[in-house]
This record gives sequence, C-alpha cells and structure tokens, in this order.
Amino acid sequence: MPQQTPTTRRSPARSDVLIVGAGPAGLSLAISLAGAGFTATVLDQQPEAALADPAPDGREIALTHPSGDTLRRLGSWQHLAPHEIGRIREAQVHDGPVGLRSALELDAVGSGCDHLGWIVPNHALRRTAYQVAARTPGVTVIAGAQVSRVAALPTHAELEYTPAGAAPDAAPLRLEAPLLVAADSRFSAARRQLGIGASMTDFGRTVIVCRMRHDAPHHEVTHECFGYERTLAILPLPDDIVDGAQQCSVVVTANTADAQRLMAQDPETFAAEVAAQFQHRLGAMRLVGERHAYPLVAVYAHRFSGTRCALLGDAAVGMHPVTAHGYNLGLSGVEHLTRVLVDARAAGTDIGAAGVLERYARAHHRHAFPIYQGTNAIVKLYTDPRPLPKLLRQAVIQGARRLPPLKAAIVGQLTGRGLAGALRAPAR
Repeated sequence: MPQQTPTTRRSPARSDVLIVGAGPAGLSLAISLAGAGFTATVLDQQPEAALADPAPDGREIALTHPSGDTLRRLGSWQHLAPHEIGRIREAQVHDGPVGLRSALELDAVGSGCDHLGWIVPNHALRRTAYQVAARTPGVTVIAGAQVSRVAALPTHAELEYTPAGAAPDAAPLRLEAPLLVAADSRFSAARRQLGIGASMTDFGRTVIVCRMRHDAPHHEVTHECFGYERTLAILPLPDDIVDGAQQCSVVVTANTADAQRLMAQDPETFAAEVAAQFQHRLGAMRLVGERHAYPLVAVYAHRFSGTRCALLGDAAVGMHPVTAHGYNLGLSGVEHLTRVLVDARAAGTDIGAAGVLERYARAHHRHAFPIYQGTNAIVKLYTDPRPLPKLLRQAVIQGARRLPPLKAAIVGQLTGRGLAGALRAPAR
C-alpha cells in the first residue's frame, strides 16, 4: 500500500505551546514536546505542499554528532534517504591561495568519534521534520497561516492569524496558550512583535551555494579556503544516486559586485572559475542545477525569553555559515527548552513563567554566545586583506597545527562532543 501523504490538521482551541514557524527548528520542537506529553500548534505562512515537499535551495547542512542523536530521537533521521546523508571525515583550512601554505588538517582521531559529522541537504531536513510532525499525536500544523499578531500577556500568550483561503475581509482567528515560541527566521516578525530586539551584523557579502560534479574523489574531506578576495568552501556529498557521479557542495562568499558577476556567468565559466580557485584538486568541475544567492547577515537576539515567550532557531541566533553551527544551535535549543519545560511540569510550575523560561535562555546563551562571537571574529579576521591580519591569521593556523590541545578544542566544536554533555536528551 502506498504511503499516505501527511495532512495538516485544524488547530485545537488551546495548546500547551504555540510555535510560529514550521522550519526544522520549530517542527523539531513540536515533535520533542509531544514526545514529552505536551501539545503544540505550529503555524507557517507556506502552503502545505511546500512544507511537505520543499524545493532544493542549494544549502547543505553540516550536523554534529549530538545533532544526529537529537534527530534520531525525534525520528526525523530515519526518514532521510541514504543518498541524503554524507559523512565529513576530515576538514582542512587553507589561508590565502590554496596550496600556498600548509593547511590546518582536522580529523576525529582521539575525539571518540570515527568522523567529524554529517552533511544533509536543508530541504531534506525540512521535509523529514514535517513528515514526523504531521503524524505525531499532540502536534497540529497549520499551513498557509498569515500570523498578523502575537502577544505575551501576564496570564497567557496569544496570536491572531488568517487561514489560507479566507475572504479578504474575514476576521482573523485567535489562539491562546501558556507559552509562545518564535521560530520564524533571523528576521523574525514574531520576535519584533514581542518587543525583543536583536543585534545584526551585516557582513556586506553574499553567499552563493550550488552543487557540482567533479572528476577526482573528495575522500569525504571538507575544505574552507580563505582567499583574500573571496571565501570558498568545498563540502563532500554522496555520489549521485542515478549515475554514481562524484559530487560536492560549493559555497562562495564574495562582495556584492563579485557575487553579481559570478551569478551572471554561464555554468561552464562559473565552474571553471571555482575549479581554478581550488587549484583543480577535484579535476574538472561541472555545475549541477541552479546557483542560489543569499545575503550574509548574522543575528543575535537581545534576550531569548520573557514572560510567556521564548525564541528558537534563527529567531534567537542566526549564524554566519563558516563554522556550520547554525542548525546545530537550533537543535540544541530544542533540547534545552524541552528539558526546562519537562522540569517545570514535574515541579508543578507554570511553563510560561518568566523564571522558568529564563533557565532556558541562560543555558542557550551560555552555549550559543561563545560560538557566535568566535565565528564572527574568525570571519572578520579571515576576510581582512590588510597585512597585519594576514600575519595574524597565519599565526592562528600554525598555532593550531603545533598545539594539540587547541586543535583538540577545535575538533570538539566540530563534532559537538566538546560541549560536555550540554545536549543530554530530556525526560520522556
């Protein structure tokens, strides 16, 4: 019998938690909370078809080992196809033109893991999160919902939305819950309506992402190439499921003018320029599908919680992609918030109380802030073409090569195992 397509259910009059945003973080939270005995309603402006079968957007997500553990606990990992799960065995960091100096080589030896992590397409993570959420008792997904108002009141949180297909003059529908979670992107409208500001760092650069085929094997090694004019990342992907062709994900970070020029090139010229920047280490390269361009803006909310409200995912922390920690931070937020709410319920405490949610905010801030600030510092250092920063960045790489504890600390961040148990699974 063919597998049934998930259907979006109508919202109950009241849930334990309202979640604005049906991205992987919001849906993962709903699944996690339902597994712990809560009810959750998730609202998103996208139609159901887009949630159930998201279009490829060019982004490939690097996952740490704790993130993989979380996705397996939630059941999302089990819905990924084998060809959607790639392994990262080693990472190499290059300063300046590739091959000019020795690269910093990072592997999982001595970390307790046999590889650094995984790489999975963003659209696959979105699809599998929806598949599980739509079939999970206690989770209600409302697609096509235009949320017009959110509010955190002393006694409850509430939102108003217009459902898909409603008449232009139809009155919005209202939902209430003890807690509302904003998980609707780094430019979160819900966050602003809750009166929570955010610090934004506009790097003035554009990220171009795409898939490419290549002739030489990648050996499951990812490369971060900090050139003086642009940054190039090469991420290893599984072979093509149809013909077995070798593939990688290419991430180019460039200034606006250079990015516009690269996007305007024909596929052959673009592929040749990428191959040349990588010194042809993967042989001839060919573009697969479309190129996607995204403005590079990092976001850190001024606070992660308040009375009756909390922030999750990019609405709390929107990361620069260079250290690949954005989605991993979202999943760690799922674990932190679930654990706090489970503990509050066990103690007979209101799950929307400011003191309860502050425990989540503190834990998530302790985890996210060093990674966020460190990532931004790395980006600023490694994109500064002046002579002194050039010397300093080379000193950092050489220092990491010669100091095993520093190198081990970097590997600990890449694998996620250096977080000292911060992601223990919550009670079920």
